[in-house]
Amino acid sequence: MTSKLLSDKPIPVDERLIVALDVPDIAAARRIVDTLGDTVKFYKLGMELFMNDGYFEFLDELVERGCKVFVDLKFFDVPATVGSAIRQLSRRGATFATIHGNQAIMEAAGENKGDLKILAVTVLTSLDRGDLDDLGFDVDVEKLVLSRARRALAAGCDGVVSSGLEAAALRAELGPRLMVVTPGIRPVDNRPVDDQKRVVTPAQAFRNGADYIVVGRPIRGADNPRAAAEAIQAEIAEVFA
Repeated sequence: MTSKLLSDKPIPVDERLIVALDVPDIAAARRIVDTLGDTVKFYKLGMELFMNDGYFEFLDELVERGCKVFVDLKFFDVPATVGSAIRQLSRRGATFATIHGNQAIMEAAGENKGDLKILAVTVLTSLDRGDLDDLGFDVDVEKLVLSRARRALAAGCDGVVSSGLEAAALRAELGPRLMVVTPGIRPVDNRPVDDQKRVVTPAQAFRNGADYIVVGRPIRGADNPRAAAEAIQAEIAEVFA
């Protein structure tokens, strides 16, 4: 079963790791990129950095350095506004962008994406069954993820952001066309001490069908971030050997 789920998309192995630059300012983000050097080729820029001066200049800098960029701002607004924002972003050389909305919002993003790949958020990896109950979602997590993924593909999105726990069901249900990007990655298979609840190891995520993984704290917070990134890259390379 694993061989059927393993991604066969023509993605360079060293680009399957996306490092989340969820840090307070651009200077801190730049230090991480400099420390990791050629070990990492793909970075995620989220909302924390967006609240600092220089977000788009740093995006341009990463693209000029030959890196790929995942703009994780979870666009959510009226469809026309989201469509315009995605159209503007598509001109900056980013690879991925996230949206979080209904069918009309996803369709607007899909219609204006150009070469930008649009990822719909399914269920945040910081949420579990109890959280969904609190939010009024009386449905199984996996069923909700599958429903949102089906609608995203129908709307013209390229893939989804989803926990590795649901990646196998997504791949089995929707096949290889769907792009699956998996956050909530923890290199050690134990209960995290942070806000992520639905987590998997790098190898588990890929064996469940993920195309990319997003890793933040396990690399940023390591005593030796470069060594931590190298270890994860080695684990990925072993999975795809």
